[in-house]
Amino acid sequence: MSRDPVSRWEPHTVTTRETVDPGPVAALSALFDDGTPPVGPGDPLPPLWHWLALARWPRSSTLGPDGHPARGTFLPPVGLPRRMFAGGEVAFHAPLAVGSTVRRESAVASVAEKPGRSGPLVVVSVATKVYDESGRLAIEERQDLVYRGREPVLPPGTSPEPTAGPDPSGAPLTRAGAWSWDLATDPALLMRFSAATSNPHRIHYDWPYATRVEGYPGLVVHGPLMTLALAEVLRLEGHDGRVERMRHRNRRPLFCGRAARLRRIEDSPLTLGVLTPGSPEPCAVLTVEG
Repeated sequence: MSRDPVSRWEPHTVTTRETVDPGPVAALSALFDDGTPPVGPGDPLPPLWHWLALARWPRSSTLGPDGHPARGTFLPPVGLPRRMFAGGEVAFHAPLAVGSTVRRESAVASVAEKPGRSGPLVVVSVATKVYDESGRLAIEERQDLVYRGREPVLPPGTSPEPTAGPDPSGAPLTRAGAWSWDLATDPALLMRFSAATSNPHRIHYDWPYATRVEGYPGLVVHGPLMTLALAEVLRLEGHDGRVERMRHRNRRPLFCGRAARLRRIEDSPLTLGVLTPGSPEPCAVLTVEG
């Protein structure tokens, strides 16, 4: 009997030389529109902004049904259909300057099947190292991707009726108190973030796909967007300590237009969370070590 596709797949390292792109950096500044100092060429990149400045753009012919690149090349051919950005960890060893040239090395570090509340899960961990122009290690990162099955949320043969969605929310971050910020999302915000990060996952902009195929009640706010918004709270609050490491985890979805608040939930180590009314469990958590 032949082995399953995942067991036949072999991981490999992808090495690229790239520019810390000022365009997406300016796009994120415009998206947050929160009054923090602009980040431009020559400036050090704020923590986690490499997710935009070094975004990968896959060729259109490589995309699968969900919008992500088809599995089986860099990522393993996991058969479970629903993909989620689950979290990870980033160590910051040296700053990256906007506009500089860097070397990036990425590889799948592990593939593990685990039991979940709604069925089996597959967790794929991707390890990345980024070196600055002098060859010095600047960033070490692990990202965890979770694949799981689809749980039907609608009776067979039915589909949700289209809706207009929430009205434009304006600037997404509004102060609610000390270390407390309201996060407002709308379809335009999600579309702009998808474009800035080259994230083609259809759950973030394709309402019929998100609801009728993936079974969500609406568009899903990006896990990286929630995490970057939490990191932006550091700049908004004037946090001037050096950030050496960030650990982030997405625990449950946040849906477009739903009320959410970013606030400090622990002091030592500094931990921020995305919370929604009526639920004690954060949608996302970011822990900062300096």
